[in-house]
Amino acid sequence: MVLTFLRALFILLMAAIAWSYLHSSDQLQADFTWLALAIAISGATLLICVDILSPRQKLAIFSGIFFGLIVGVAFSYALSFVVRLLVDRYMHEPEAGSPPIAVQQWKQIHDVTLRYIDLGLGISCCYLAISFILQTKDDFRFVIPYVEFSKQTKGARPILVDTSVLIDGRILDIAQTGILESQLLVPQFVLDELHTIADNGDKFNRVRGRLGLDVLNKLQNSTEVDAKLYDASGGEDTAGVDEKLITLAKSINARVLTNDFNLNKVAQLRGVRVINLNALANAMKAVVKVGEKMKVTIQKPGDQPGQGVGYLEDGTMVVVEQGRGFIDSEVEVTVTNTRQTAAGRMIFGRLGDRAA
Repeated sequence: MVLTFLRALFILLMAAIAWSYLHSSDQLQADFTWLALAIAISGATLLICVDILSPRQKLAIFSGIFFGLIVGVAFSYALSFVVRLLVDRYMHEPEAGSPPIAVQQWKQIHDVTLRYIDLGLGISCCYLAISFILQTKDDFRFVIPYVEFSKQTKGARPILVDTSVLIDGRILDIAQTGILESQLLVPQFVLDELHTIADNGDKFNRVRGRLGLDVLNKLQNSTEVDAKLYDASGGEDTAGVDEKLITLAKSINARVLTNDFNLNKVAQLRGVRVINLNALANAMKAVVKVGEKMKVTIQKPGDQPGQGVGYLEDGTMVVVEQGRGFIDSEVEVTVTNTRQTAAGRMIFGRLGDRAA
């Protein structure tokens, strides 16, 4: 929104300069008025197109405008000397002995031309400088040595929280343990997506969205973790939440906390570090050793003849040989093998003491 307003203002100012110049010069005919305006607006539009096509990221809006003005004014002042040399070079002064009125007209045109070229150049430099800084990365450095502008965040690297993690709810229990020292950042577009889900006509999605909002509220009020909303405005509105999350993570050098398998893969391909909550949960499951005994309720038959399948409280699948005849019954199982898969850990066992 800010960039759109800035670009529209830039075009209007360039058109105003051309119009003012035309009305300040007696040498230009009225027939060329609209042509000069068209040239000024076309030049401004061309600069904006070049600016839009430049692949850059954004810096804080207010500091970007402030420092952009300083840089733009400095560049335009330096270029004003070049402009004066070029104007003097191509606008020849009347020869000696010319009528005073001709000298006066030349001086008027010379001064007006010089003034309005400097003005247009100054606005152009300020626009390009502000736009460049607004779209540059947070670790942007000016040419001046040792000057760096970057966001100060708590911990080594902040963590961007995905919508799926807030809806899941387990992040709240993890945060309460005090193990998270990095700052948790919830981008505004993630909050907007939660609002959309919470207002959904489907009852299931509405409950999930409200759960995510409750989890976010509890995270913000928790004393064990630093969780804040992050205003990431200025990005492309047409981009999806996943794309915005990856772009923002690269911009502020953050990690992404998610349960989304596709987001996990795409982020890794884009060079963004990802913390997968499901992988963390699997890693935290208790290690089961061969020969260990456990009790499990057989809930359904397995894929192989005679097998029965049960589940532990944490969702771990237990495949029991010769357990098909004990469906809906709790049995004692001796562990014979364990296997780690992409879906989680699987435990294989036999009834009673027959572990061999």
